[in-house]
Amino acid sequence: MSLELKPVMSETATVTGVVHLIEETKSYGQRGFRKRMVVLEDDSGRFTNYIPLEFIQDACDTVDDLKVGDEIRVRYRLSGRKWQRDERSEVKYFLSAEALGFERTDRPSGAPASSPGFDESEAPFEDDDEDIPF
Repeated sequence: MSLELKPVMSETATVTGVVHLIEETKSYGQRGFRKRMVVLEDDSGRFTNYIPLEFIQDACDTVDDLKVGDEIRVRYRLSGRKWQRDERSEVKYFLSAEALGFERTDRPSGAPASSPGFDESEAPFEDDDEDIPF
């Protein structure tokens, strides 16, 4: 029995936070798949949240000018995967947030306002509490 792994993609959303960590770009496989993680820190709730976002392929280069401490808003989509070594092994599920673009909310002088992948018109919601279903 063969397993077919297909990613499940969601619609886009946005998250705002302070850059906590910027990893170096890592390459995987013979084709050179590239991934770079940026972790945002959000302490607006009861506890501090650390939100890992993955910049994929060419998007890895868009974060070169970011620095720890920058405040940014990132447009992302969730991607989920199911993995099982063989039919007798445990099934594991993975979730990642793929960054599609970002904009600076603190805008240091001389810094670009946003990455090429951020389009405000595609952001699915505003930061208000009206009409939240929960």
